Amino acid sequence: MTKEYSPEDLKRYFIKDKFARHAGIEIVDVGEGSARVKMDVKAHHLNGVGLVHGGAIFTLADLAGAVAANSRGNVSVGVSCTISYIKPVSGKTVYAEAREASLSRRIGTYIVNVTDEAGEVVAIFQGTAYRKDDDLSYFEKNEIEKLRR
Repeated sequence: MTKEYSPEDLKRYFIKDKFARHAGIEIVDVGEGSARVKMDVKAHHLNGVGLVHGGAIFTLADLAGAVAANSRGNVSVGVSCTISYIKPVSGKTVYAEAREASLSRRIGTYIVNVTDEAGEVVAIFQGTAYRKDDDLSYFEKNEIEKLRR
């Protein structure tokens, strides 16, 4: 039986994602099979022509999908994903909202819409995650505290 985790538990769990943290991504909301994250655009997120780099957008979408995939308490890892870039980002904040499109015992599929401050879709990401038998219980408060140091 999988232990249930609150949105705050999941936010603390994803402190371990050092790359997402380094990119400045923040988890805004978590629900069963869903997540919303945001990233304030900084100079290091821009590509050579001054637009938000596709890798930064991908990282944002990937984290939203990961949080949604792990939201039910099972350790879930990505096995496949695609992204389509629709238009450049406008504004200083980018959001990614993931929703579960399908779920079975072993596989979950997630659709992530990436939007800018105006709510315009700038990218669409689809990810598939493998759901392991393990639950997220291996993270304990003392482990989280160690990671914050």
